Amino acid sequence: VQLQASGGGLVHPGGSLRLSCEMSGFGSDDYAVGWFRQAPEKEREAVSCMTLYDGSTWYRDSVKERFTIFRDKAKNTVYLGMSGLKPEDTAVYYCAAVRSGRYFAPKYIDYWGTGTLVTVSS
Repeated sequence: VQLQASGGGLVHPGGSLRLSCEMSGFGSDDYAVGWFRQAPEKEREAVSCMTLYDGSTWYRDSVKERFTIFRDKAKNTVYLGMSGLKPEDTAVYYCAAVRSGRYFAPKYIDYWGTGTLVTVSS
C-alpha cells in the first residue's frame, strides 16, 4: 500500500490550492482516507477524511466551509480542495488511511503517505 501526496506550495492569504493523494495497493474500499497536518512545534492534527465505501466526510471545525475532500475513483486519488487559506493553515500536510470503523487519529492510522508543504504568506 502506498499513498503519494502532492500539490503543496506557497500561496497568499485568501488563495487556493488542491492537494492530491494518489493511492495504490488498496484491495478494497474498507478504509477512510484523508489528511493530517503538522505545523512547526505543533502536534499533528486531523484535517479531513472520507470513508471510501460510502463517501461520507468529516472536517475539523477550523476548515469547514473552506476545504473540500473528494475522490476520483478512476484515478485512485483523493483530493483536498482548499480555499480561503489563512496563515494558520501553514503546515506539512500528510495523507493517511485507516481501516473503516476506527478513529481518524494518528495512533490508529494504518498507512501514512508522504507530506507536502503548504505555506500561506503574504
